[in-house]
Amino acid sequence: MHITVCICTYKRPRLLKRLLETLVQQDTQGQFTYSVVVADNDSLESARETVAAATDVSPVRITYCVEPRQNIALVRNRAVAAADGDTIAFIDDDEFPTKDWLRLLRQTLVSHRADGVLGPVKPFFESAPPAWLLRGRFCDRPEHLTGTMLPWQQTRTGNVLFDRRILKRIGGEPFRSQFGNGSEDTDFFRRMIQAGCVFVWCNEASVYEVVPPERWTRSYYFKRALLQGQNQRHVADLQSISKSLIILPVYSALIPLLLFAGQHRWMKYSIKLLHHVGKLLAVAGLKPLGEKYLTT
Repeated sequence: MHITVCICTYKRPRLLKRLLETLVQQDTQGQFTYSVVVADNDSLESARETVAAATDVSPVRITYCVEPRQNIALVRNRAVAAADGDTIAFIDDDEFPTKDWLRLLRQTLVSHRADGVLGPVKPFFESAPPAWLLRGRFCDRPEHLTGTMLPWQQTRTGNVLFDRRILKRIGGEPFRSQFGNGSEDTDFFRRMIQAGCVFVWCNEASVYEVVPPERWTRSYYFKRALLQGQNQRHVADLQSISKSLIILPVYSALIPLLLFAGQHRWMKYSIKLLHHVGKLLAVAGLKPLGEKYLTT
């Protein structure tokens, strides 16, 4: 088995350098080979120098390609097109893996006869963040027992390995360009699972996501909630819209009271409220954040 690790990057040279340095140290125990594809979503090719420096000292083949149109779905497709592995892994440019990351993902893929495997993404702080951020666990994501079958709502591309052959099940390009500023990964997994693919969890195959100070602000989480809700317009049905319409007045009344229960609780429900607001506005044809990235 040959694995291609795909990285989509946009103006994060320092973090990309760290990721490439850790990727080339993967412990394969001779069970597989692997290579790396870096797809740069900057038309100015700002990642080229970082990749060239890593390539000069890397024992692992690194391929560099560019998608000049700023669209996360298109750059993911560019990375997949450049990959030549039997299996494809995705990891974000602000993450870095443990040494046995790929081996554990592959082991779970084979032992559970799955079409793909996802693993945990854990926060990594280079200095101490605000107390409310930690108490509210806003950077934490759910974890599961290894082997747990995942619904599409619990999927993302920050830590995943999948069999390349599943791409034939949906035809066309894997990631849809209308999700150009986010949610392209959950849309991908939703369509794959509807086509009969099985994705399972490997709780031992961890990667760490660097959480910079720019993500320690309330405004960042408010914007992200609006954007994620806005991107749900493509899959929002009558039941989903009705749920948001019911939740909106309930949370609006509840949130002022939560100011007395701690900043972390107030933030938690404010974020949920804005997610539903973003979805309803987008369904009505309004997009408060337009089509821009939230790249901080």
